[in-house]
Amino acid sequence: MNKTIIREAREGRAPPELEVLSKLEGISKEKLRARLATGRVVVIRNVKRPSERLVGIGHGLTTKININLGTSSEVVDLDMELKKVEVANKWGDTLMDLSVGGNLDEIRGAVIAKSKLPVGTVPVYQAFIESFSKRSGGAYFTEDDLLKTVERHLKDGVAFMTIHAAVTYDLAVKVLKSERVIPVVSRGGDMLIGWMLHNKAENPYLKNWEYLLELFAEYDAVISIGDALRPGAVADAHDEFHVAELVQAARLAKRAVRAGVQVMIEGPGHVPLNDIMWSIKLEKRLTGGVPYYVLGPLPTDVAAPYDHIASAIGAALAAAAGADLLCYITPAEHLSLPTVEQVEQGAVAYRIAAHVGDIVKLGRRARRWDDEVSRHRGKLEWGEMIKRLIDPERAYKVYTQFGQPKVKGCTMCGGYCPMNMVMAQASRLPKEIA
Repeated sequence: MNKTIIREAREGRAPPELEVLSKLEGISKEKLRARLATGRVVVIRNVKRPSERLVGIGHGLTTKININLGTSSEVVDLDMELKKVEVANKWGDTLMDLSVGGNLDEIRGAVIAKSKLPVGTVPVYQAFIESFSKRSGGAYFTEDDLLKTVERHLKDGVAFMTIHAAVTYDLAVKVLKSERVIPVVSRGGDMLIGWMLHNKAENPYLKNWEYLLELFAEYDAVISIGDALRPGAVADAHDEFHVAELVQAARLAKRAVRAGVQVMIEGPGHVPLNDIMWSIKLEKRLTGGVPYYVLGPLPTDVAAPYDHIASAIGAALAAAAGADLLCYITPAEHLSLPTVEQVEQGAVAYRIAAHVGDIVKLGRRARRWDDEVSRHRGKLEWGEMIKRLIDPERAYKVYTQFGQPKVKGCTMCGGYCPMNMVMAQASRLPKEIA
């Protein structure tokens, strides 16, 4: 097998990437090396086509966010998707091209070329769609078709892929006979389950797991074990199918780490608020700390078109509990392909959620930013405060939306600003008291 970054770390060497990550994250190279060697940290990259931005994900690192984009079967507009890439470059850490409409190779190539971030994909989409065009049925692709699609994406420079290897044939049969509110909500999972049921065969990813490990090792890319049976309704959270797939994913992840292949696990979808924190801790316990890439979690089913707000609540809790990569949700979730504006709304909500979680997870290391903003706010130093906010441009527009304030305070409290009044009173205190 190829000399992967995990294997280098196990030999006691600190790969050059760790020097960069050490400075970015404020963690020693030795801590990063140890966590990388045990699979608790991954470096999202394709060694044969590295992205402009180096991204580390895992234990002790800042929580990262992923931006999904891509065409649908109903709306194919490459220019719009490339504008979404620009949004991802501004707000995100990774992005996934989930295109299922148009020329998928061309779209993927354009997205990778424009992205400064590591790009992920779901290769079963392309295998399924090409099977329709070639054989008049999505479930007619062969195991070889699927594996060659994975390799094609790696050759193109894809840095991480959703590989739904943990859903077994037995689980696929049982879930369709179950009383789940929504049997399968994962698009890629549904395609793979459809293939298994049509062919009465075991999951081709699971059957070929050792080959996949060799393939990903060659490019030192990251396998993201997909959650085909994640709950699509809060009523289905942590049922036997959800948990059974997570257990199988943990087993596969441990095999990957032993083989020196970078891996993370996806989950958990729609989960009630009180279940989120222990759900994250369960994944960490089962896997030995493999990075957790969470979709949401979404703690309610009724929030559309405000799912970006509802899920940011769940995402902040997940990050606080130890989730490592948050997959954003837009206002269009469950309703439509998102617009560029909706992608940005979702990205900003998740950037905030990631930081809120980091204040708990990383403590003062993350809170220094808040403390700095608050010191300037307390002194009514508007320019210094605003330029340190998460979106300074938008903040300044709001600050001046009724014109430049004529007083030291803002237009909310005006001359009655408590901070201004307290400072004025403090200036009048006798020196022995002050």
